Amino acid sequence: MSTTFPETTDAVPQGVGSREQVERLMTGWVERGWLRDIDAAFARFLAREVPDAHALLILAAALTSHQLGRGHACLDLAATLDNPASVLSLPPEGLFARDDEARDVVLPSTVLADITLERWRAALAHADLVCGGAGSTPLVLIGTRLYLRRYWQYEQNVCRAIGQRFEATGRLESGLDAEGLRHALATLFPSQSKQDDNEETDWQKLACALAARSAFSIITGGPGTGKTTTVVKLLALLQSQALADGSARPLRIRLAAPTGKAAARLNESIAGAVARLPLGAFARGEAIREAIPVAVTTLHRLLGTRPDSRCFRHHAGNPLALDVLVIDEASMVDLEMMNAVLDALPGEARLILLGDKDQLASVEAGAVLGELCQRARAAHFTRATQTWLEAATGERIDARLVDDAGSALDQSIAMLRVSHRFSKDSGIGQLAEAVNSGEPAKVAKVWAHGYSDLAWIESMEKGDAAFKALVVDGVAGGIGREVTTNGRRGYRHYLQTLRAKQPSHDADQATLDVWANAVLDAHGEFQLLCALRRGAWGVEGLNRRVAYLLQEERLIAATGEWYVGRPVLVTRNDYELGLMNGDIGITLELPTPEGGWTLRVAFAAGDGSHRIKWVLPSRLQAVETVFALTVHKSQGSEFTHAALVLPDTLSPVLTRELVYTGITRARSFLTIASAGGKSIVERAVEACVLRASGLSAGFDFQ
Repeated sequence: MSTTFPETTDAVPQGVGSREQVERLMTGWVERGWLRDIDAAFARFLAREVPDAHALLILAAALTSHQLGRGHACLDLAATLDNPASVLSLPPEGLFARDDEARDVVLPSTVLADITLERWRAALAHADLVCGGAGSTPLVLIGTRLYLRRYWQYEQNVCRAIGQRFEATGRLESGLDAEGLRHALATLFPSQSKQDDNEETDWQKLACALAARSAFSIITGGPGTGKTTTVVKLLALLQSQALADGSARPLRIRLAAPTGKAAARLNESIAGAVARLPLGAFARGEAIREAIPVAVTTLHRLLGTRPDSRCFRHHAGNPLALDVLVIDEASMVDLEMMNAVLDALPGEARLILLGDKDQLASVEAGAVLGELCQRARAAHFTRATQTWLEAATGERIDARLVDDAGSALDQSIAMLRVSHRFSKDSGIGQLAEAVNSGEPAKVAKVWAHGYSDLAWIESMEKGDAAFKALVVDGVAGGIGREVTTNGRRGYRHYLQTLRAKQPSHDADQATLDVWANAVLDAHGEFQLLCALRRGAWGVEGLNRRVAYLLQEERLIAATGEWYVGRPVLVTRNDYELGLMNGDIGITLELPTPEGGWTLRVAFAAGDGSHRIKWVLPSRLQAVETVFALTVHKSQGSEFTHAALVLPDTLSPVLTRELVYTGITRARSFLTIASAGGKSIVERAVEACVLRASGLSAGFDFQ
């Protein structure tokens, strides 16, 4: 039963009405799935505790909680009044009620139509519920930003912790062995003969030098720009400095990532990068190599989760035992987790963040990396930083990247600018760059060029042959029996691999693991990505549709929840099974001692060993079929051929960052499919994710 607000005698701006009307409004939004139960429950709790609270304050509390669920650290009152539908995404994902419900749907634009910013701020003036900073009220109002207190405190903590590390830059810089630094950089980055002054600056080398003098540093860049290679060389540089004195101990370094999938990918790549380090010219080269870790853990494991608690074992009172922490895929780290990491770091420890600033932000609240890196493209190095970097590296920094007013944060960020994955002839690379520019004309120009690694499918109606060809064989055209067509793959490939390579009944464990790895590798050749969860072009609709198409082709069985070939995505960390949110497994049939067959789900161990975790389906409590995967869930993954399915109409979730992230999941081939035409992409690039937050205001460039 819902709680009814008591009437208030205060005058309420037209369009909102009494607190009873606000209650009915919230109840209706919850019933339609527009608002979460917890959002309404929070507002009702405040209403019960403070009976004289204004109706607009209660509505603002519900919307602040709602925005938190959408990844915003706060509710921006001014932006909400300017464009309620877009800012609040109510209805979610742009889905409006059915025609037969339309008569009683009340949209935010109607509710807020006659409210001014001044009136809303005045309604929030209640000392028991809202204050302007330090205090004990549940809500905090800073300018036009309304926070739940916990998230305002997280922002304050993160800004303060990073700011404290800026203060160590001068001390670290003066403590560096300048000659040793130049020697180490020259060894790690052998000079390339430059034909003229226009050749590229070695940004990897500059990034290493910049991070060597910083207690807090960020290395950002797009796919293939060498973030992993750079950080491995940076760690070698730091260890070479630490071990210069024969009696000194090596630095204690830990590597972490926000998800199990991201940790596994870094784990697979970093060992090879360490093995390839050119350390022959170092006096203690092998000691340096051995002092660089190759094991990667998740942030939750690093900090030490506590069952049924938001708290971790490691915190300010029990800090982590380390000197350097590297976090990969930092764009996926939310505000609460960044606060926990900084809280658990020893005061003298270095923090190095790696990530692509242009990717989608974390699913949870905050866009920490994106906010910190919003000025990275123009660098804003001071002349002092420019002089120091050029002396240390021998590289020249373009004068356009120098800014005498550059902030301390600017001096801690290096952006890698050259992609080694996508050449200048790559349509994927050109399309990603065009999308990032935010200019629809550039996107249209890329499509008009006719790149061989790009394809477009426009007809997406049910039963459409082009969509079936894409899903089954990875191409636009008629269904064929060839496993490959122009190098592209579809889901037929992994299902045929599954059957063609299935071991005999007497196969040993090693043989079964080799088979499962082959199936998992084949599955990674193709992935259908989408922007939405709901609707015909969301995960729910596409998973059903793809399963039906594969059943039509007799590639999967049509019976039961669990069947041979079912791909599943883990949606919640399961420490007992050693599975992390984002892990993908394939359902296979294994022989039994009795001569029969039994289903097991095969997951890669994720430790670079090529071992397989075989899990009973009944033990998997948080998985979903993953023929279609949201772009959000795909972060940290790459696929030989990625097919990005976009809705036929614009939606608030369809943004530049989402399209860019989807595009850059593809290594060799990209197909984009939408019944809405190419204009959907061109219009989406004009909309960027604007996470409501005050984090950037905590640094002096705002």
